[in-house]
Amino acid sequence: MNESSTPDAAARILVVDDDPTVAEVVTRYLERAGRTVEHAADGDEALLRAAANRPDLVLLDLMLPGPDGLEVCRRLRETGPVPVIMLTARGEEEDRILGLESGADDYVTKPFSPRELVLRVDSVLRRARTPAPAPAARPVLRAGGLTADPRTRRATLSGRELALTLREFDLLAHFLEHPGTAHTRESLMRRVWGWEFGDLSTVTVHVRRLRAKIERDPARPVLIRTVWGVGYRFEPAQEPAP
Repeated sequence: MNESSTPDAAARILVVDDDPTVAEVVTRYLERAGRTVEHAADGDEALLRAAANRPDLVLLDLMLPGPDGLEVCRRLRETGPVPVIMLTARGEEEDRILGLESGADDYVTKPFSPRELVLRVDSVLRRARTPAPAPAARPVLRAGGLTADPRTRRATLSGRELALTLREFDLLAHFLEHPGTAHTRESLMRRVWGWEFGDLSTVTVHVRRLRAKIERDPARPVLIRTVWGVGYRFEPAQEPAP
């Protein structure tokens, strides 16, 4: 199938990288796949371009002149939801975790396969652009003082709206749909991220971020419990703090 015929073909991508070679290669592959691409060479330019014409997705280098990728990601999140894939030249887990904890939906470590990067872009965009199902088909999910509405992609905790990223919402909805079930990180990656491969620390970080937003004491979680040797289990009988 021609990549440009996919539902995400018209997506506008903002590539933020101060390495002109990397930016040129990424831009060429994305444009070949039918995407519209803008390029920013530093953090300040990225924020200006995003404010002038909000992109559908941002490919954001971690190390940038001016505001670095972490700061740019945080400031983008302050203005509204936008999918972000972080690019990092280093493979250390700390860098990956920093990117995810700043609000990125995914990360790719340099050097990377441009084709794999396009597939990651497609995966994140597909999640963001999936048409909302009819309310009758996907009712509002409720458990443990939490609600998640798949139609509007809004979640609340004891009536207070939660500021969740794309993946955090999907993860919460999955837990609410399967209370009391133990999930491995591999199964969560397949069912929530739609990936058959990837770094499982992505799941770990998102669980930690979600716990920070819904647990009374994230260090002693009672809603999303760790099942040692397996993964995680959502226990809806417990009530979070209002």
